[in-house]
Amino acid sequence: MSFLPRRLLASAAVFALLAVPASAFDTRAKAAFVLDQTTGTVLLAKRADEALPPASMSKLMTLYLAFEAIRDGRLRMEEKLPVSSHAMSYGGSTMFLDTTDRVKVEDLLRGIIVLSGNDACAVIAETLSPNGTERGFAQLMTQRAQQLGMTSSSFRNASGWPADGHVMSMRDLVLLATRLIEDFPEHYGMFSEKTFAFDGRAPGNVKNRNPLLALGIGADGLKTGHTREAGYGLVGSAKNGDRRVIFAITGLDSERARAEESEAIVNWAFRQFAEQTIVTKDKAVADADIWLGAEDKVGLVSTKDITLLLPVNPLGGVKAEVVYTGPIEAPVEQGQKLAELIISPEGLPETRVPLVAEKAVAGGGFMDRMLTVSQVLLKRLQDGPKEQM
Repeated sequence: MSFLPRRLLASAAVFALLAVPASAFDTRAKAAFVLDQTTGTVLLAKRADEALPPASMSKLMTLYLAFEAIRDGRLRMEEKLPVSSHAMSYGGSTMFLDTTDRVKVEDLLRGIIVLSGNDACAVIAETLSPNGTERGFAQLMTQRAQQLGMTSSSFRNASGWPADGHVMSMRDLVLLATRLIEDFPEHYGMFSEKTFAFDGRAPGNVKNRNPLLALGIGADGLKTGHTREAGYGLVGSAKNGDRRVIFAITGLDSERARAEESEAIVNWAFRQFAEQTIVTKDKAVADADIWLGAEDKVGLVSTKDITLLLPVNPLGGVKAEVVYTGPIEAPVEQGQKLAELIISPEGLPETRVPLVAEKAVAGGGFMDRMLTVSQVLLKRLQDGPKEQM
């Protein structure tokens, strides 16, 4: 008797809950990555691992290091920091700081998040840098990013100011956004603030540039970016009920395109996908054949309920199969791992669910074994010499 890999269709109950893939989102962005953070499901990946200029979206890394320093006691929210001539020299988006200022850390953080202040980034960077320079802080950013698993990120400054070798991938940006949300919930609320008027000195620069915050679609962060080289980009996050979607896009040609694309991604992610319980604990998904046992089959069950994020369109089924090496030789213990349920929705990651024996199956008695062997030998004779067992 040969013991070979076997593949079975999952039960009709499993198929009834599965759905056809949602229409793929055809993004206009040069690169994009969309993650359902609640389930860890990647909904969209377009050039997601390509290292590209991130513009001001890289300020999220500066914020992450600042939040770590506050958590560790190396920086205090009420602490006032001096402004160097280097920080004051920055153009672009700024808080209009000068060397006569001493600015609270809390104001600098809001200046980075809401106003995208390049000068505020430099002040934080010089304070936390091992050698007191922004370049030294950029090296620290790169090192910490690698430790966090951001393998396509390298930094030359704290703000995203254009520089050769200052790059991030969209996947890295989503990973970083996820860490900010999960690691620093006490600070995350700042990302949803729509305005920040620092000292009244820049009445024309008080609004958060994130176009999603005013739409009432659950958006609560995180950071826009724009340079001529990078185009328009956004790292966004939105929550709907228990689900959170985090995404990063770049390479759009206008603020309007960025706003439209971001809103479309959020709506698509929430409307086209939903969590579904596809396997119920201890309910048989399929049966596996038993060899030389008191019974010739055993039910295959999961040890826990399995909930996946799947497309909502109920018109058909995705591929779902049970794989095991069989027939399985008795005796079999209850709870013994015997197989896997493999669910393969088109356009979404494959999911593998371990399956175990629903009950124990004892080895067959002498007569049961003799009968089984006789049946196998008879079948072999009937099939002829070409049949291999």
